[in-house]
Amino acid sequence: MKTLDLIKSKIFNAEQLKHQLEVWKFLGKKISFTNGCFDILHLGHIDYLAKAADFGNVLILGLNTDSSVQRLKGSHRPINGQDQRAMIMASLHFVDAVTFFDQDTPLELIKMIMPDFLIKGSDYKAEEIVGYREVTENGGKVVTIDFLPGYSTSIIEGKILSSKKL
Repeated sequence: MKTLDLIKSKIFNAEQLKHQLEVWKFLGKKISFTNGCFDILHLGHIDYLAKAADFGNVLILGLNTDSSVQRLKGSHRPINGQDQRAMIMASLHFVDAVTFFDQDTPLELIKMIMPDFLIKGSDYKAEEIVGYREVTENGGKVVTIDFLPGYSTSIIEGKILSSKKL
């Protein structure tokens, strides 16, 4: 399989993901799930996702659609479209699947996946994370990961905008 085809094969719609989940679960794989916009990939994302991948055998990434990003971040975002962001995220060797969600939260996606590990940044308390109740009642764990200080898309965006003013 050619490399670009391999990357594309890691981007799933809901039906494809349901089928692949059955395979992974049949094989006894532990499923980790996280989500986000991942608008401009940076070192903070790599650090976070690599740590998230270490919790299970499979890392599924729920990616906000463009319209979801706009509702959350404003009309100036996303900087990169959802198809571009999905390809970039799927190119990471420790991301096993990328799928989109258009809602403001990934709750419906979490209910469908029912991961063994639901992972978010430590800017959230575990009990406040969307899907906490559903995952823990199903025997899964909710995990928070510290962010790498000084790295965020908003900081990068601010640097770019301030450099244009010079």
